[in-house]
Amino acid sequence: MSAIALSRRFRLPVTVLAVAALCGALGGCGTLRTAASLEDGAGTEAARLWERWVDSGGDIAVATTWERRAAPGVTVEQIEQAFASVAAEYNLRAVGELPLSKELEARTGQPQPFLKVYSYCNPSTARRMLDFSPHMAAFLPCRVTVMAREDGLWLYTLNMDMMTRMGRPLPPELKAEAGRVRDAIRAMLDRGAAGEF
Repeated sequence: MSAIALSRRFRLPVTVLAVAALCGALGGCGTLRTAASLEDGAGTEAARLWERWVDSGGDIAVATTWERRAAPGVTVEQIEQAFASVAAEYNLRAVGELPLSKELEARTGQPQPFLKVYSYCNPSTARRMLDFSPHMAAFLPCRVTVMAREDGLWLYTLNMDMMTRMGRPLPPELKAEAGRVRDAIRAMLDRGAAGEF
């Protein structure tokens, strides 16, 4: 596949592909062969990650996550209600909570800024995803963290587009299921930040 064809398929500037081609030439032809077999739009998503990584000064966590700042006045209780509402709508199961700030308060005897991790899963989708790629186990379950910062409450989660758009093509049924989980987590961020439930 030519550089121009790859550029059109992955929606990348030809200059980016020229750099990739140089890297591929230095590292062998496997780079371009792999790039040609990825999901449509994988290059666009990789470029977004790269841009966030550069803009953050090389913070890989910034590059690979989504975040939302909660609207002023939105409470933790409203965020949790939004999470529960979205989980019910998308058939996700709440599988655990990790109240880190409460644990730290218990250990130190000092008040702590709010910090809590919420975990969700669709067991059948998780199983199918692991059958497709066992390494996806490292990303399970889906997690959303709520954290108090100086400027208010923030919500963070893994950028799920990496899994649904950047890799080798998922089988159609699994792609639809994974996309639904991705949409649910994105809705948790958006509706949680807005306090909508």
